[in-house]
This record gives sequence, C-alpha cells and structure tokens, in this order.
Amino acid sequence: MGIERNWAGNLAYRASTVVHPRSVDEVRAVLAAGGSVRTLGTRHCFNDIADTAGTHIVLDRMPIVIEVSEQRDAVRVSSALRYGDIAPVLEAQGLALANLASLPHISVAGAVSTGTHGSGDAIGTLSSAVRGLTLLTASGEIRQLSRGDADFAGAVVGLGALGIVLDVTLDVEPSYAVAQHVYEHPGWDAILADLDAVTGAGTSVSIFSTWQRTDAADQLWIKQRQPEDRAAERAALATALGAVPADGKRHPILGVAPEACTEQGGVPGEWFQRLPHFRLEFTPSAGAEIQSEYLVPRSDAVAAIEAVRSLADRIAPVLLVNEIRTMRADDLWLSMAGGQDAVALHFTWKPDEQAVRALLPDLEAALPASARPHWGKVFTLDGAEVRARYPRWDDFAALRAQYDPERRFVNEYLERLGL
Repeated sequence: MGIERNWAGNLAYRASTVVHPRSVDEVRAVLAAGGSVRTLGTRHCFNDIADTAGTHIVLDRMPIVIEVSEQRDAVRVSSALRYGDIAPVLEAQGLALANLASLPHISVAGAVSTGTHGSGDAIGTLSSAVRGLTLLTASGEIRQLSRGDADFAGAVVGLGALGIVLDVTLDVEPSYAVAQHVYEHPGWDAILADLDAVTGAGTSVSIFSTWQRTDAADQLWIKQRQPEDRAAERAALATALGAVPADGKRHPILGVAPEACTEQGGVPGEWFQRLPHFRLEFTPSAGAEIQSEYLVPRSDAVAAIEAVRSLADRIAPVLLVNEIRTMRADDLWLSMAGGQDAVALHFTWKPDEQAVRALLPDLEAALPASARPHWGKVFTLDGAEVRARYPRWDDFAALRAQYDPERRFVNEYLERLGL
C-alpha cells in the first residue's frame, strides 16, 4: 500500500508499491525488478515531482551516516537524514552549516535535489553547500561526483531524474551563534526605495506580508551572526522604514501562536536554533497549506514585488503569508539561483488548490519573465516556458539521458518539463 499523501495533505501519491530498503543491495534488488521508480523523502513537496505509479523507494531505514572529514571542513551524511537531525551532531563537534532552510524538517537529498534554500545576501542555497554526492543509477551502478567534476553542476539539483542519491557531502565551518530580531509594519515604499539596504541588514532577512494592506508589510525578520550585533544599523533602518520592534515573539502567519517558532527578541543561540523559522519538534508553518515560490534576479526584484503588490486584492483572500528573501548566485545548472543573485517570493496559501491554481496564471504573467518557479512547489507555467529560463537545460536533458537511458526515473512531472 502506498504512502497516501504529502506532508501538507494537498497531494495524493499514486505509487503501487512502497519499499524501505535497509542496504544498497536491497535498493539494487528493487531496481533490478524493473518498472518506474521515484525516491520519496520527507514529502514536503507540494506538487507531483516525487510521484509515480510504480515504486516509491524510501531510504529512511538505510544506515545512518554522519562522517566529518579529517580536515573538519566537510560532512558526509546519508541522504534521508533531515537537517534537524544533522545539526546537533555537528554542533557537538563545534561545527556548523552556513545556512538552513526555514524548516529543519526536510531531508538533505530532497532539499538539494529541488534547489531548496535558506536566506542571506551572501549565502547560497542549500544545494550550493554540496561538495560531493553518491548516486545509484537504474542499472545498479554507483557514481560518485565531486565539485569540479564535469557532471557535478548538473547532478546536484537533479530533480530525482538521474538516480537515487545515497549520500551527500556538505561544506561545514566552525560553529557560530545567531540572534533574531523582529520588526513590525515596515513601509513598502521605503522597502522598495532601497531593497538592498533592507536585505543586507543582517545575515539573513525575511519580509513577511499577508497583502491585506499595500502600504506596509507585516513583519521584518533579521537574523544576525554573533558576535557582530549591528544594533545601531538595525535601529536606523527601522526608523527609515517606519517599523517598530515586536513586543513579543511572533509567528510569520498573523494570528498563529508563536510557540513553534525559533527564539526571537535578540537572544543569541546556536546557529541551528535560529536560522530556521520553525523548531524541529513542532509542526511548522500552518500544516495544512499549499506553497508556491518564484525566484527572480536581484535586478528584477522590485518589479516582481510591485507586480505582487498590484494583485494584492486577489492574492490576500487566498494567502496565509508571503515571504521575500534573498540568496547568493551559484553555478548549478538547475538551481533557481543559478548564475544570478536571486530574490525569492514565497507564497504560503490557504489549502484551497482550486483557488490557488486559478490565481497562479495571472500571478505568473505579472511577474518578470526571468522568474523561476521552485521545483517542488505549485506552479502553472508550461514546460517550454520553464525550460527557457535555464541556459543549461539542454545539457541537463543530455545528462539525464546518459544516466537513465531507459527513463526509469521519469514521471509525469518530468515529462511535462520535456524530459
């Protein structure tokens, strides 16, 4: 019997068989049986990227690997582990990752394969921290790729199309502390007058809005590495934006109790206890929701936000919250930040897929033509339009044909993209 639904409950999977192998040999046996296969992780994708009518391979019972290199600059981890599982182990050894997503609940392989990201002007996506990965192809061959190899930049954000990711090696650095500050009601005109100043006000910055009003956003979250504090700079920015410090802990979604969120109020804490918005032991965000996200080059960011602002009266009724944040460019072929410093417009929608899908074509048409949809979230752009936004798409298609000539990993999602 298949795993019925994804994490948020908006998608029913169709797999006829679900297997939980405990070794590479058992994975090979599944592949040798033939048929279509897809790997399923923590089920945080909101579309059918991981779906199949064949066999779902779930790696959650494979041996746990968390191996720090002798140089203490990298860690090799088993692909099904969640970031929230890895982080305390690294911290115990005085080490850290450069970034984390807003949710520590997601698996490493699922995150990097879809280009999922954290936030920060000077910080790359989670995929950009990958320095190596081990793939098992449909033929049962092990392929190990390292940063600098010919296929590496095409394989990291691989959409599950090349093979089964067995392990991933990530860059690490010495541990550090972070403090998180929340401000309310920053004015949109002031934000857009100098967006770079706003997103550069901390190590990681998020702007949250329900778009129930168009003159001001709801919240500005600034996460700052310690010991640098930048208090005077934050105070000056808040004054310029007409924002005020929050008088208590906040949730990104207005009216939701903040217990699930990481500590705020400028209290320093370990990197993995502050970089995510949500705590591992709680259900993050709203739970029942739908997500869409579009990344644009920084040069198109103001135009993209203004496009959203112009549709506020249509967006607000179906929206829980819109988050805007940034990331540094990387060189990965299918990264949404590939070749460009990017600004992400993330939408957490109410769980009404019909209403969301009715709105998305108009939203996508209003956004700059450079906008790249997140691979794991709901979008309606057709495959040809998505392909056109990635200069290395044809190279990736050739790589997929090389790694999976029998198309064992190709599903309906990939077919819509032209694979």
